Amino acid sequence: MPTPDHHLDYPRPQFRRDDFTSLDGDWGFAIDPAAEGLRDRWFDLAEPFARTIVVPFPPESPASGIDEDVDSPLWYRREFQHVVRAGERRLLHFEGVDYTTSVWVNGMHLGDHEGSQSRFSLDMTDASHDGTNVVVVRAVDGRSLEQPRGKQDWQPEPHAIWYRRTSGIWRSVWLERVPATRLDRLVLTPEPDLASVRLEARIAGPMDAGVRLELDFHLEGQLLSSSSHEFISGVVRGMPELVYPGVGVEPERLWWTPESPVIIDVTARLVRGTEVLDTVASYVGLRSVSTDSTHVLLNGRRYFLRLVLEQGYWPESHLASPSFAALRREAELVKELGFNGIRMHQTSADPRFLALCDRIGLVVFADTAAAYEYSDLALSRTVEGLTGLVHRDLGHPSVIGWVPFNESWGLPNLPTDSTQQEAVLAVTSLVKALDPSRLVIGNDGWEFVAGDLVGVHDYTQSSEVLRERYATQDAARRTVAQERPGNRVVVVPGSEIRATGIPVFLSEYGGLSVHDDADAWGAYGEVLSPEDMCRLIAEMASVIGEESGLAGYCYTQLTDTVQEMNGLLTENREPKCPPELLRAAFHTTPSKGAK
Repeated sequence: MPTPDHHLDYPRPQFRRDDFTSLDGDWGFAIDPAAEGLRDRWFDLAEPFARTIVVPFPPESPASGIDEDVDSPLWYRREFQHVVRAGERRLLHFEGVDYTTSVWVNGMHLGDHEGSQSRFSLDMTDASHDGTNVVVVRAVDGRSLEQPRGKQDWQPEPHAIWYRRTSGIWRSVWLERVPATRLDRLVLTPEPDLASVRLEARIAGPMDAGVRLELDFHLEGQLLSSSSHEFISGVVRGMPELVYPGVGVEPERLWWTPESPVIIDVTARLVRGTEVLDTVASYVGLRSVSTDSTHVLLNGRRYFLRLVLEQGYWPESHLASPSFAALRREAELVKELGFNGIRMHQTSADPRFLALCDRIGLVVFADTAAAYEYSDLALSRTVEGLTGLVHRDLGHPSVIGWVPFNESWGLPNLPTDSTQQEAVLAVTSLVKALDPSRLVIGNDGWEFVAGDLVGVHDYTQSSEVLRERYATQDAARRTVAQERPGNRVVVVPGSEIRATGIPVFLSEYGGLSVHDDADAWGAYGEVLSPEDMCRLIAEMASVIGEESGLAGYCYTQLTDTVQEMNGLLTENREPKCPPELLRAAFHTTPSKGAK
């Protein structure tokens, strides 16, 4: 299903300017096993960088040209040409570096950053000059269990469901020329009426009186509305209406759904008098997300979630996407297999992938990467990473929910430890405060403390058992409230009142295996033939679909991932049985007379 690019192959697709330069490609590279690079001022030297790495691929991956799992500080060096222009600033953007980062330009220390899941930016104006410039990056990605790492293994070799690390620079590095006075932030959030948006914009740099923000909203080239907003102390807030009387567009035609992913293009201009100081291109999708006692509501209407678990891992490049074309194909495959969304599991999505989900029509539940010990440090790191992710992805209509914790990873004593229970409750409330427009599953899959959905992980492959547990709303609620062998208690004592009247979401199930690898992890069940996989998927779908007591499901998983070989596709994205059969299987409904 081809989709126009609409400038989606841009590192920051919802805040685009024309003048940017990618620094992806060959960089000098050095490993620092003795951690002597800072002492010996490698940021001022060329000699240590004898090797070459291809950015943005992590050194553990074949695509990087290094293909080594290294537990030492990593150093990168890149020369680039630059022309200084008066009245401009130059920003250096990093879309993802794992985990602690220090950056120098021409030997000047620009800053440090901790975290790996979202971008950070540094102003390099005062460190740069005409001609050849040098950027040096030092990255440290240790094996601490207090560090949010998601599915990246802390052991030397992949084990169980964890796989090789994605260290160092793993997403694009790029330069951007910007005006001295410029837009620094633009957030457009649909209002519940789905005919207006809530605006927040911020200015960076010197600000004079009379600076204003002008917005134009277009649908397929047709102007829907324009508005103008005055800045007060560098911030503007407002509520522009998107359809003026007489435009002739039915309101519901503007609503975003996976079946009709309507995108409204936005041009934002920073203006002083008649002078345009800055121009940014963006877009918005009009949709609301909420729940009733049993279902997710999209635009006020019940919407059954039919998701697939997306690990975002490629054998040649690990958590870094091989290319924009690979991201596009990934989104198209999800759609072709009959799903209406994904759960982005234990890693942040590439912003370009979210932009493709926006345009192709897929809903997204977004995890943050988990730590595996509980401590003040682990909790603060988790909160900081999640906050950065929410801040980055607020504008994507495809993102409808956040998952701060998964299966109590990093919360080993959640059923009995009130401190850990308070942590889940506090982080859930924090996310709701940062983003009240989306759903939150506080701790997905095991013990429930707080959230808009009760997420359940159930890997039984018996359709009869699934029918007993989830065929009706009463059955689903009984299932999440009972303790049984092989199942963690879902509702933590004392949290019952928060679980009352909340939809039940089968947020992981399936895990059917089709492979011939004797070393594959086999905890999900026996290896099947492709024909048996399609048959069992259809049998399960017939009892957990729209007529069940569930708000939806998420099938584990889209692709094989290293030794976790339970994908619908191989790790090279080859379907294990014809896509049309898989699509039909996931859309199977109960036959007449079925119980």
